[in-house]
Amino acid sequence: MTDIILSVLLIFPIISGLIMFLIQKKTFNNIFLNIYALIHFICTLLLVFDKDIQNKGHYFAVDDTNKIFLLILSFIFLMVTIYNNGYQKHFKYKEKKTCHYLIMITAFVWAMTGAILATDLGIAWVLVEATTLSSAYLIYFNKTKNSIEAAWKYVFMCSIGIALAFIGIIFLNISSGNINTLNYAELANNAKLFNPFWLKLSFVFILFGFGTKMGLAPVHFWLPDAHSESPSPISALLSATLLNSAYLVILRVFKILEIANSSIEARIMLAVIGFLSLFITAVFVYHIKNYKRMLAYSSIENMGILAIGTSLGGAAYFAVILHLIGHSLAKASFFLSSGNILELYETKNIKSSSGILSANKVTGWLWIVSFLAICAFPTSVLFISEFIIIKTMILKEYYGLCALFAILLTFVIYGIGKAVIKMAYGKLNEEKTQIVNENKSKITVSMYIPQVIMLTMVFILGIYIPDFLNDIIQAALKGF
Repeated sequence: MTDIILSVLLIFPIISGLIMFLIQKKTFNNIFLNIYALIHFICTLLLVFDKDIQNKGHYFAVDDTNKIFLLILSFIFLMVTIYNNGYQKHFKYKEKKTCHYLIMITAFVWAMTGAILATDLGIAWVLVEATTLSSAYLIYFNKTKNSIEAAWKYVFMCSIGIALAFIGIIFLNISSGNINTLNYAELANNAKLFNPFWLKLSFVFILFGFGTKMGLAPVHFWLPDAHSESPSPISALLSATLLNSAYLVILRVFKILEIANSSIEARIMLAVIGFLSLFITAVFVYHIKNYKRMLAYSSIENMGILAIGTSLGGAAYFAVILHLIGHSLAKASFFLSSGNILELYETKNIKSSSGILSANKVTGWLWIVSFLAICAFPTSVLFISEFIIIKTMILKEYYGLCALFAILLTFVIYGIGKAVIKMAYGKLNEEKTQIVNENKSKITVSMYIPQVIMLTMVFILGIYIPDFLNDIIQAALKGF
């Protein structure tokens, strides 16, 4: 049964993609995308809640570690698809181009699903590269000067990253000696036999290689451009699911170093790169003019928090999983809400998008609540995750790092908050009033519902974590 479900997850999108390519009818292709999103979510639930599926696949399998990543991907994909039903109704592009857009979303999600389910580092490497190829078209979709530049930067940076990761895989293979495999489980079982020098060196390249895709500083340069220039549903997928997929690969390799008792240097690197990501965000977000670019820098910040939490270990691992869930839900909501704003105002400029509450009250409140969720305002689940990370730093007597962490987060919250408040509560520009009134009809109910669902979940999880989710999180901790 498990093999059948995995086959459906990985083969159905290929078949449906071919059918969509041959028929190329906008309505038909959109129906197929919705069917894929629903099937993906149902299959994910069957896999996640089946306790007898461990390690049954040779190349692809569900285990305790990747269950939570798969569940996040599947749920966010479903929410984005619901939003996209209203979003793509008002495309001014030819039907063929819209069809290609829907096909490439299918390919993008397929690649991320494969990367998460892969049991082999080599297969994961190939599929992470496949996410680059499939999402590059989506970033380039609007075909503006900025989107073309963003797509080229994305492909260039991620290609360098994937090359560095490949070198890291070679070094990992050298460290394993006669154990000629890249299977995660076999690598973990034999980790204590590995050559420490080559193992540690491999992690340097793998961290910077896959860290490029994860959006960690200093290899983050593609992310602000790509996320800000993509259509809003794609921005949500890039930030809430793609970055997680790259993080999972880093986490798998980090686990091998832990088993081999060679993780001290890896922890230091994760901490340094994490704090650098926070610092970069704190510096750039303060003077930012583009609200989608602002959200992109927020993603860099939150990936930095994941890296810091991973470096700390102990209770911070639990915080990392909570933060992974909270960031994905809150940031997807934030980006989808930014899509509503862009539809209304036809600009990404913060100054030109003031008075959202006057223009569209629901969008305005979604924008405000998304900010409260991402800035860890109680009872956001991100408040719990960041609190646990700070507590872990104090218990480990890292007082200086704790103070730096709090200061950088404060700067980021102030920078984003300043822009959000200005946009939500500012006065509606007179010359924008007519544009807003003309575009109000473009915002349909399906462009509100996903954000409401995700934000509700973010704030409920800050108070109460259901038993089934807690079981999944506790199981995932075994992979840390």
